[in-house]
Amino acid sequence: LFSKFIHPDKELYTEFYSLWIALMVVNAIIFLVGVVLNSLALYVFCFRTKTKTTSVIYTINLIVTDLLVGFSLPVRIIMFYSAGDCLNCSLVHIFGYFVNMYCSILFLTCICVDRYLAIVQVEASRKWRNPTCAKGICVFIWIFATVVTFSILTMAIQFAACCLSKILLLMVCEYFFPLIIIIFFTTRIMCALSKPSLMHQSRERRMRAVQLLTTVLIIFMICFTPFHVRQVAISINPDMPHDVSLLVYHVTVTLSSLNSCMDPIVYCFVTNNFQSTMKNIFRKTEPAQSSVDILGMNKNTKGS
Repeated sequence: LFSKFIHPDKELYTEFYSLWIALMVVNAIIFLVGVVLNSLALYVFCFRTKTKTTSVIYTINLIVTDLLVGFSLPVRIIMFYSAGDCLNCSLVHIFGYFVNMYCSILFLTCICVDRYLAIVQVEASRKWRNPTCAKGICVFIWIFATVVTFSILTMAIQFAACCLSKILLLMVCEYFFPLIIIIFFTTRIMCALSKPSLMHQSRERRMRAVQLLTTVLIIFMICFTPFHVRQVAISINPDMPHDVSLLVYHVTVTLSSLNSCMDPIVYCFVTNNFQSTMKNIFRKTEPAQSSVDILGMNKNTKGS
C-alpha cells in the first residue's frame, strides 16, 4: 500500500531518466529561489518588524515551513546518491517533507481566516486576534500536522488496503477541509468588501485583502491540489497503472515544492511596507523600519 502512495526517486531514475534529470534541475532552482526569498523575508519579519501581530506570527511560521521544505530538496538528491537503499532514511525524509507541506497549508488557512476576522468581524474578533492566541494555534498546527502525517505513513506501511478509507479521511482533514475554509472565507470577504458599510476603509486596504486571498487560493490550486487529487485517485483506484502513478507522483510533488517560491507573494500583502523594506536591505541606505499589519489593525485605532 505504501508503494502506491509514495514512489522513491530510484524508480523514476531507472524508468524515466530524462524526466528525473529535468525534475532535479527544477528542484535545484526552487531550492535556490525559495531559500533566498524566505531567508530575507524571515529577517524582515523577525528583525525589521516591531509589531508582531497575529498575521505576522502566522507568516513567520509559514516562512519557517517553506525554508524547511526548501532545505529538504538538496537532502533528497544527496540521499539518492548516498542512501538510496536505506528505507528508514527515505521514511524520515518523506515524513519531514510532508509535515512541512501540511503546515504550510494550515498556516495559509490561518492567514485567510485572520483576514476574515480583521475585515468582517472586527469587533467580535478582538479577543481572539491576539499574539498569545496566535502562538497557541501555531503550536497546535505543528503538533496536528506531525500526528496526522505520521498516522498516514504508518497505516500505509503496516496495514492492508482496508485502511484506504482512513487514509483518505486524514487527507481530507489536512488538505480538502482547509481548501473549503479558504474558498468559503474568501467568498465572504469579497462579498463583505462590496458592502457600503465597509467603504470607509481605504481602497488600498480593500485591494490588499482581495489580492492576498486570491494569491492564497492560486497557491492552493497550483501547488497542492494536483498532489492531493492524485492521492485521492490512488485511494479510489489502487490498481492505477504503475507508470502513470509514478510520473504523476513526482510531477505533483515537485509542484507542491513550488509553494516555497510562491509564498513570498503573500508576504507582500501582510504588511504595508514589506516591499520597501526589502529594497532598503539591498540599498543599505535606510534605517530599520517598522512594518504595520495593514489588514490586521483597525483603521480607527489610535496610532493606526
